[in-house]
Amino acid sequence: MKAIRYHEFGSTEVLRQEEVERPVPGAGQVLVKVAATSFNPVDDHIRLGVLAEMIPTPLPITPGLDVAGTVAELGDGVSGLQVGDQVIAMFPLDVHGGSAEYAVVAADLVTAAPRSIALTDAASLPLAGLAARHAAVELAGVKAGQTVLVNGAGGAVGSIVVQLAVDAGAKVTAVDGPQHADRLNGYGVEKVVGPLDLDAGPAAVGGPFDVVVNHVRLAPEGLAKLTPFVADGGIIVSSAGPVPADEARSVRTAGVWVGPDASGLADLVSRVDNGTLKLHVVDRRPLEELPAVHQDASNGKLLGKTVIVVS
Repeated sequence: MKAIRYHEFGSTEVLRQEEVERPVPGAGQVLVKVAATSFNPVDDHIRLGVLAEMIPTPLPITPGLDVAGTVAELGDGVSGLQVGDQVIAMFPLDVHGGSAEYAVVAADLVTAAPRSIALTDAASLPLAGLAARHAAVELAGVKAGQTVLVNGAGGAVGSIVVQLAVDAGAKVTAVDGPQHADRLNGYGVEKVVGPLDLDAGPAAVGGPFDVVVNHVRLAPEGLAKLTPFVADGGIIVSSAGPVPADEARSVRTAGVWVGPDASGLADLVSRVDNGTLKLHVVDRRPLEELPAVHQDASNGKLLGKTVIVVS
């Protein structure tokens, strides 16, 4: 089968298209005929080797933590799935495998794909959706009537955080560039503001807020300036570096760490199918262009969530 792999950590030049043997599912696993995977920023970090100590992963690596496809074969002991089922999953951070024609996935990480969107586009959901759900639902526990500031609201994760918060009944202020304004307004936010002026303070954007969710990578001093944007007793959740708590005001802080979660993914799929969650796919590119996608990401030229179409 066709796959893109790398045998050593390094620049995008280590990515190679190869012919490899089709994998065989073991006990508790399924073989998925891959329709698509997607690019996530962590793919770049893993390929460079900067996470090798934190997330030990044996080489060679077939990148792609998201997978959408069709069940082709069942391993021993797998129940509740059938050959031909359309499914999606997120691989563990130390496994990978989406950038190939076939991939083996643990059956307990798999959930039925959304019925209301193209299977290839569903590959954009697992990692970004689970990260957003972890931030908004599990860590922040956003509730009706709360005020929520989402910094970096136009990105793949931020866009889903915004929609989860709106669906919970919160009043959401979305922070990102003007190119995202129409789409963010379409999600039902209270208002969209441009890049956050940390020195202007929370009052400049209608704060402080019950919940702040940050997806913008800042220097430590910039992250520290986010704490005053949280109201007394509130929480700030960040996927882009730690933000200091403020014990005197009972302001809590939490960091996002995403992992596979079939039940959480099923919840996200139901939201897609009932129309309360929309996925924003900016580009769809064939598997052979994966090295170019990695290069665009490294150069800051990737415009947004990009799906890698395999078949």
